[in-house]
Amino acid sequence: MLHTRLQQARKATGLSLREVAERVGVSHAAIKKYEDGETTPSSDMLLKLSQALNVRVAYFFRPQTVVLDGLEYRKHTALPKKRLNAITHAVIDQIERRMELENLFPQPPKAFAIPLELPTVTDMAHIEAAAEQVRKAWQLGMNPIPDLIGTLENQGIRVFITEDDGDKHFDGLAAHAAGVPVVVVGRHWPGDRQRFTLAHELAHLLLAERIHASLDAELVCNRFAGAFLFPRRAVLQELGTHRNAIELQELALLKVEYGLSMGGILYRARDLGIVSAAYRQAQADLFKAKGWHLTEPGPAYPAEKAHHFEQLVFHALAEDYIGESKAAELLSLPLTQFHRIRQMDATVEQAHAGVHQ
Repeated sequence: MLHTRLQQARKATGLSLREVAERVGVSHAAIKKYEDGETTPSSDMLLKLSQALNVRVAYFFRPQTVVLDGLEYRKHTALPKKRLNAITHAVIDQIERRMELENLFPQPPKAFAIPLELPTVTDMAHIEAAAEQVRKAWQLGMNPIPDLIGTLENQGIRVFITEDDGDKHFDGLAAHAAGVPVVVVGRHWPGDRQRFTLAHELAHLLLAERIHASLDAELVCNRFAGAFLFPRRAVLQELGTHRNAIELQELALLKVEYGLSMGGILYRARDLGIVSAAYRQAQADLFKAKGWHLTEPGPAYPAEKAHHFEQLVFHALAEDYIGESKAAELLSLPLTQFHRIRQMDATVEQAHAGVHQ
């Protein structure tokens, strides 16, 4: 188990065997023997390895291991495989800590269930019906969803935010870990982009077996994401059934309300026949010419927050399921930093920022 943990921690940092060896003062062959289970590092060496890999020593002895099944990435082709592996292993670490914590509670967490009667998607029109069916099953109505992470968590989907977005080349992923659906999004993206990624990965979880082979799965998931965040009836109510043009300020205000980008709203208007494909393309060309396809004008939509895991840690601490040391370990914080949080002298985000400075 220890050798597996060591390899996982190294890959999560993106370090090579030689780079780790240089940090701890041994040969890269020695590190390989540790990872292959041929030799066991001493307690002093474990301390050095934990410092080099930015984990606590207890990490190497964590009992639960997780394998991600059915992995679906939303990434750019420029993201190197080494960086993608580092992101994936860092996510696995978060998932393992989450599952270890959940196992301490007497009641199991809510299980995810795909809503009944979801249609098979054989053409793009079925996607609208699928999004509406999910909203109906989850009792969301046609209103904006202000807390998308909370909505997914309430349905039994574990949502994680990764600090490493691969230099803006990684958006998110969807997978299953021990049968539990998992969605991951990059922390440093604007809120509207995070939300689109979350809704896109939700589509992969819901529609994986329901997309006809003749359709492009990524395009289907993109269409679902827009339909889930800004449903058809709401779009028609806000924009009307036909428009010759849409003002930029209209798009900006709707973005603030629904958490979908201005460009995404234009796509919705085209998909629903409200504006022509030529008009949507002309607006896309304008956005690109002004650099708005990278940073849209107007106020930015707030980033999504993932507090559920932190709440579980303090819940377990209050009920004496864990002690302070374990709570600090689960949050990947030094005990002194955790004391500050518990005494309300800092937030978890501030404490993590202090550790990484």
